[in-house]
Amino acid sequence: MKLLVTGGAGFIGSNFIRYMLSVHDDVEIVNVDTLTYAGNLENLIEVERDPSYTFVRGDITSEENVEGIFRQFSFDAVVNFAAESHVDRSIHMGVEAFVRTNILGVQYLLDASRAHGVGRFLQVSTDEVYGSLGDRGKFTEDSPIQPNNPYAASKAAADFMVRAARKTHGLDAVITRCSNNFGPFQFPEKLIPLMIANAREDKALPVYGDGCHVRDWIYVRDHCSAIDRVLRDAPTGSIYNIGGEHDVQNIEIVKTILKMLDKPESLIRFVEDRPGHDRRYAMDCSRLRSDLGWQPEHDFETAIAATVDWYVRHEAWLSNIRDGSYTGYYDDMYAKRLAEAEED
Repeated sequence: MKLLVTGGAGFIGSNFIRYMLSVHDDVEIVNVDTLTYAGNLENLIEVERDPSYTFVRGDITSEENVEGIFRQFSFDAVVNFAAESHVDRSIHMGVEAFVRTNILGVQYLLDASRAHGVGRFLQVSTDEVYGSLGDRGKFTEDSPIQPNNPYAASKAAADFMVRAARKTHGLDAVITRCSNNFGPFQFPEKLIPLMIANAREDKALPVYGDGCHVRDWIYVRDHCSAIDRVLRDAPTGSIYNIGGEHDVQNIEIVKTILKMLDKPESLIRFVEDRPGHDRRYAMDCSRLRSDLGWQPEHDFETAIAATVDWYVRHEAWLSNIRDGSYTGYYDDMYAKRLAEAEED
């Protein structure tokens, strides 16, 4: 199987590439990534010499660039991870990049896939397109699409473009919607690596609001195995929720990390909540289990311990991120909110 993986130098994309090359002998992968702040080729050092792997620096928001890649290579399938993916950025730094990458870029990929006879298009989406749950229940694939922030809205729009390509043009397309990922190589704007990094340096740990927002957490390798199963076995037009079915409050995640690092809870600082912050997500993955027989292999306790250990052992990787492509935006933003919290 010849795969185009877009956004493969990012957190989930790079984990997916390493996963696929480690478990399949019949896979050839072309990784196209524009290497924005969160794209890092250090994530793929262990496969860069693999003859089944090719990296191309490219931009899915350029129609000419996308067409050139599809002319240069032939693909059996496309797996699209490429996205602007952080809610805070979509709120505080403008939505242009999110619209350009998450909607227009997806449409260019869909058009090229159709024009060049690609066998399958898999869109990697998010549970955030569903909006926020109440105190009970879980998201199913039939839950209404009700995004509450610009990032989620752009991902929902992409899902509809994928649906339209299948309905209008007959493109073999499928969609996965996953809950919060964690694991190695995650950029330190996200909750778990940010908390680990700050705790290691005895810095304050900024926690939004009261810390009681609930998320479903899945180890990234389990997400990758689910995508693999959907890519190979799912019927065309299908949508599958992917989650670890481990729903927990953010504050409990933070306290778990502190305990593992033997750091005091006094490092926790509650800061002004994010605008429009969804209160609770929880995923019903029964369709994926029943249709395709997928099961996560890693329990949360083992996986979070392995993740903390990875960041402790890869301090140089984290330092390179913060000294290099790391923009400092989050340092500044959280510093401001921490200062406001101290004043209160």
